[in-house]
Amino acid sequence: MKRFVYINDDSSPISFCDNRVSNRKYTVLNFLPKNLWEQFSRFMNQYFLLIACLQLWPLITPVNPASTWGPLIFIFAVSATKEAWDDYNRYLSDKKANEKKIWVVKEGIRKHIEAQDIHVGNIIWLRENDEVPCDLVLLGTSDPQGICFVQTAALDGETDLKTRLIPSACVGLASEQLYKMKGVIECPNPDKDIRRFDANMRLFPPFLDNDLCPLTIKNTLLQSCHLRNTEWACGVAVYTGNETKLGMSKGIPEPKLTAVDAMIDKLTGAIFLFQLVVVIVLGFAGNIWKDTEARKQWYVKYPPEGPWYELLIIPLRFELLCSIMIPISIKVSLDLVKSLYAKFIDWDEEMFDHDTNTPSHAANTAISEDLGQVEYILTDKTGTLTENRMVFRRCCISGILYGSASGDALRDAELLNAISNNVPDVIRFLTIMAICNTVIPIKSNSGAISYKAQSQDEDALVNAAAQLHMVLISKSSNIIEVNFSSTALQYVLLDILEFTSDRKRMSVIVKDCQNGKIILLCKGADEAILPHACAGQQMRTYIDAVEQYAQLGLRTLCLGWRQLEDDDYNEWSHMFKEASSSVTDREWKLAEICQKIEHNLEILGVTAIEDRLQDGVPETIEILRRAGINFWMLTGDKQDTAIQIALSCNFISSEPRGQLLFLNGKNEGEVFRSLDRILRTMKLTSSEPKEVAFVVDGVSLEIILKNYKESFAELATLSRTAICCRVTPSQKAQLVELFKSCDYRTLAVGDGGNDVRMIQQADIGVGISGREGLQAARAADYSIGKFRFLKRLILVHGRYSYNRTAFLSQYSFYKSLLICFIQILLSLSSFSLFSGVSGTSLFNSVSLMAYNVFYTSIPVLTCVFDKDLSEKTVMQNPQILVYCQAGRLLNPSTFAGWFGRSVYHAMVVFLITAHAYADEKSEIEQLSMVALSGCIWLQAFVVALEMNSFTVLQLLAIWGNFGAFYVINSLASAVPSFGMYTIMFRLFRQPSYWITVILILGIGMGPVLAIKYFRYTYRSSTINILQQQERSGGPVYAMGLGSLESQLKSSETDMTPLSITQLKNRNSVFEPLLSDSPTATRRSVGSSAFDYLQAAQGRLSSSHSRNLKNN
Repeated sequence: MKRFVYINDDSSPISFCDNRVSNRKYTVLNFLPKNLWEQFSRFMNQYFLLIACLQLWPLITPVNPASTWGPLIFIFAVSATKEAWDDYNRYLSDKKANEKKIWVVKEGIRKHIEAQDIHVGNIIWLRENDEVPCDLVLLGTSDPQGICFVQTAALDGETDLKTRLIPSACVGLASEQLYKMKGVIECPNPDKDIRRFDANMRLFPPFLDNDLCPLTIKNTLLQSCHLRNTEWACGVAVYTGNETKLGMSKGIPEPKLTAVDAMIDKLTGAIFLFQLVVVIVLGFAGNIWKDTEARKQWYVKYPPEGPWYELLIIPLRFELLCSIMIPISIKVSLDLVKSLYAKFIDWDEEMFDHDTNTPSHAANTAISEDLGQVEYILTDKTGTLTENRMVFRRCCISGILYGSASGDALRDAELLNAISNNVPDVIRFLTIMAICNTVIPIKSNSGAISYKAQSQDEDALVNAAAQLHMVLISKSSNIIEVNFSSTALQYVLLDILEFTSDRKRMSVIVKDCQNGKIILLCKGADEAILPHACAGQQMRTYIDAVEQYAQLGLRTLCLGWRQLEDDDYNEWSHMFKEASSSVTDREWKLAEICQKIEHNLEILGVTAIEDRLQDGVPETIEILRRAGINFWMLTGDKQDTAIQIALSCNFISSEPRGQLLFLNGKNEGEVFRSLDRILRTMKLTSSEPKEVAFVVDGVSLEIILKNYKESFAELATLSRTAICCRVTPSQKAQLVELFKSCDYRTLAVGDGGNDVRMIQQADIGVGISGREGLQAARAADYSIGKFRFLKRLILVHGRYSYNRTAFLSQYSFYKSLLICFIQILLSLSSFSLFSGVSGTSLFNSVSLMAYNVFYTSIPVLTCVFDKDLSEKTVMQNPQILVYCQAGRLLNPSTFAGWFGRSVYHAMVVFLITAHAYADEKSEIEQLSMVALSGCIWLQAFVVALEMNSFTVLQLLAIWGNFGAFYVINSLASAVPSFGMYTIMFRLFRQPSYWITVILILGIGMGPVLAIKYFRYTYRSSTINILQQQERSGGPVYAMGLGSLESQLKSSETDMTPLSITQLKNRNSVFEPLLSDSPTATRRSVGSSAFDYLQAAQGRLSSSHSRNLKNN
């Protein structure tokens, strides 16, 4: 689909949207209904709304409806207020942008209008440092050559300046002519691709007689960019408002569900089913009691014939009574603590990068606990593991190696002599280094020249050429000026054949002003250049040089050139212009045309550039490996370079400790045989204590992902390490999806725009704020300044977040189940002693609401400060992360423990309270307050017992809240209208009250303390041992995983291998927790696709035993 934009023509019959920017989610009129619709789209909110509505039926509600409506309205109000505040801030931002004053050309005169009044076809006038208000096609600039410079940091995060050119049809037009320009632009409909703009422009006479002029992204100024180092520029608006490329790319990312959230959802479903069973059983019992016993009681009056719904009354009453089994406050509590987790990451000074003044940042506040369950890290290489600071080190020209002796070709005397002697091939080599690029030379007032480059490789080559006396001086739209040994050289730039990830090379066609010859200069990857060499040229020297440099870990580029005949060039240029003018499939057509001229190249040589490792990378990988995390390197570099970098950063081990297998092939048959051979090798060597890794290239990977995905998944789970070379951005994303389909928690880390898809696809995306810009950091869930901060992000923040969330979520269910089971026991006790199985509530509405919202919620929120081990101990013993990876602290087995604790504590509270006051003439409110007091005492001691460390805020929240319970209820007892008049004062005077609560506390907490003491003393886990060492004040030893493995091995004897295809549709059960070991986690009844990993225990002795995963 196309659109036609008429330049400077207000009478155009075609209308498009104006430039009003709107990022608002709501309006004043639709806020309430839309927000309520979103709130009630969640199952839990629908459930609580149903319960609240049923409580409005006086016949069935056992409590005041305020006990549910109050918390429900409060939770909705908090969420709605947050949404409204966020939307109001978006409104203020939009208002500021829409009301900004912009210069627009109207009827040949420049006028000031608001940005929101810009329309497609208007000519916009910009001055230096102005922000571009919409997407423009550049028409003119203050530069005589038609160049302007823009900063696109707001668009793609890249801070380097980029060159933008006016179309060839507008070259030479004065500003007065621009005011009166008329024409039409044929362009695609709006899209979000900021790298591409395939369009054509046709100016109307008298400017140009209907000659078609192709337009590319280099002829555009996109919204939110800033004009730099240019006095003025003007352009015609082609996309406005929310139809700009920036506006089209905005959107709400798909929410990520953490493993903890998924488990909480499952547990909630299980509780709901249990609740239905309880309701059905108690409802059935209640109806039987009503029809048999109730009618015998003189004080119970039932009509002889009830309504048709009479049988539903008691079950519905029990449904309302049991509704608190699912805690209404759990979502708000989790959202609050997760926001605090994110702030802890933002505030962490130890993750602040002082080199770039970059703090760590958590963009996604909902997935911090997933950091503690990471099992696979998929990482980019350049800029992620390395500094992305390229330094020119060596080169090979005409078969002669330079820089081999000193390690620095720039100081190689032989190369310097060749330059001074004007050796032709050396001069051509330096010329390609200097002008075959997109580098922008900038001359300062002092005359010094600096370079702005989009690629660090190009920056290194241009600076190296300058140090070798081939200095790039200036670059205009079609003139390139170079200074070689004080001699000015000029080239007319005819065409640029741009680099793409498919072509893997870049070329320029220039006309040498010194001799009038047309030459093609080309540079690119060895596999993209060497196959196109002219017939008869010896390639062995260059192939050997590439391999030699790659083995040193250097990045290589091959350089070639070709002289073109005028007729051949003119014929090709005509085809190139036609392809450049195509609005559809332009990129594919251009690649085909480029292929027709990029051949018969005379290879001049090879460059070798060093990209140093970041500080702390080897140590970080080593520590995370000890934590049981597997690593995959996904890079676009060649195989040998990637291997050398992997060796230098402890990614893989050299012989004899490690073994590297190669998965290569040019067709399906070769790839299948290679894959099968490696699979068999991996299975045979799985019992050996050798670190086995494999390497696969992009071509083979494409065949594998298309035809042998299941076999590759099996190989991936056998190998803890892999190197994928020459991979594309889409292949990176496919590999992430492969691991996710096997139910592994993945973390993807990268620094460039080519890593964005991988980062967004992973369970957790981490962006490095690197030299390639901020695209990856902006798209990521977390951004950090250096790779070494990853170990602290995972081991400290991830582990603490998981531990705290696991406790908070299970405690929320426990305290709700406790109060609910007391209500159930009231109905069941002696079958009719208290309530006659009628669903009567023991607690009043105010007490229930205060219990859920205040008494039990505030203390547990302080778990965000809890630390089971110090940060230093955690970093010294990364192996303990296995407990989080295995889901040790939150699974059906641990939840069963909390469920059992709630049942036991409910029985203790109810039975002791009931028997203590059975013989006294007690009011039901008095009995209720005694039971509630027992619950509050138990809650305070449970929270205190489960905490591993205490701060002043924690102590204040736990015991201050405990005291506040008595203060608040004492005040309520002083008010006659509250229904609690004098109750607390009477209880305070009764010794039986204090004896009762002390008995409840002693009997309730005694077994819990005994079990904890037994586990801590006689069945100590690795974490318990570390805690003992910390508390004793002695040295905390860096422990291996021997104890963990011995605990794990006991569950491995019955495991047998199974095909990956049997991974789906298998059932699992969970064994109860008998000790604090990772063994007490998920076990499959049948074998799984990953069972053969358990046989590989010897090979994994340096890491940890794999936890079986359920798909």
